Amino acid sequence: MSGAFSPLALALVALGGACGSMSRYAIGIWAAGWFGTALPWGTLAVNVIGSAVIGVLGGAMLAGMPFPQEARLLAITGFLGGFTTFSAFALDIGVLWERNPAVALGYLALTMALGLGAFALCFALGRKF
Repeated sequence: MSGAFSPLALALVALGGACGSMSRYAIGIWAAGWFGTALPWGTLAVNVIGSAVIGVLGGAMLAGMPFPQEARLLAITGFLGGFTTFSAFALDIGVLWERNPAVALGYLALTMALGLGAFALCFALGRKF
């Protein structure tokens, strides 16, 4: 497969993303029906499931398991990207931890502070409309 933006690469990401997004929606509906809506159980479920799946795939790839670029685009970038971005975040933290735990902790703190800070600021701004 040639180029990061080849038609095949984009099609694989789009297909995987559509399937991941539909799966996320279905799990959210299922979880609300079974457990109620007092907590966002569906979000919790997809974050845990997605993190588990990307953990297995990431660990296996680091151990040398062959995983073609097309499969990565479909499964990781596409499906898991549409299913939950928390799984990508978990993989980033895991890889950084392998290299340098202090950097991983700094990235974790920075992501939480900036992400939640941006949300709080923009949420407040959005309420002005």
